[in-house]
Amino acid sequence: MNEIGAVCVYAGSSGGDGPTARLAQELGALIAANGLTLVYGGGSVGLMGIVADAALDAGGTVIGVIPSGVFTREVAHGGLTQLIEVTSMHERKQCMYELADAFVALPGGLGTLEELAETATWGQLGIHRKPIATLDVDGFWSPLHDLFARAAADGYLKAANLELVLRVRRLEDLLPALRAYDGPHVEKWIELGDT
Repeated sequence: MNEIGAVCVYAGSSGGDGPTARLAQELGALIAANGLTLVYGGGSVGLMGIVADAALDAGGTVIGVIPSGVFTREVAHGGLTQLIEVTSMHERKQCMYELADAFVALPGGLGTLEELAETATWGQLGIHRKPIATLDVDGFWSPLHDLFARAAADGYLKAANLELVLRVRRLEDLLPALRAYDGPHVEKWIELGDT
């Protein structure tokens, strides 16, 4: 059983209409209702802003991490429990990683995908054993999980490493899945052929 005190949510700084916005609101409220801290990218717009506002509205603790150079593209949230300003995107990801006990990806674009991929890669390399999940309520992340399966089938990914990123389809299953996460224990990443 994983002890989880803080959840890092990766989410788009754009979007946020209809069912996806409701999902972000419900996730923020769920994190706060369970006494967990929300760690996220620090923006006030898009799904990032929605999940933060929902956690704050539910009385939760919210920590945002934003690079100073991104202020021109992402509007920093002014009402957070704590806003940490860093100097680069690399420092942002490292800081979010250090603050969080688990990681969840909501829908998003390249930035969200990159954050998720890097965190999963760190897990594959054995840098951490923290739970990682996509919240795949409407199938947004299904193509990515299909790609992982294809990579394993083609020999680019160990089959055991398909368990690095949990695929959670219902919000009510998220926290139990994160707490029960037991990531893969793969000693070798690749098999070297005879030379």
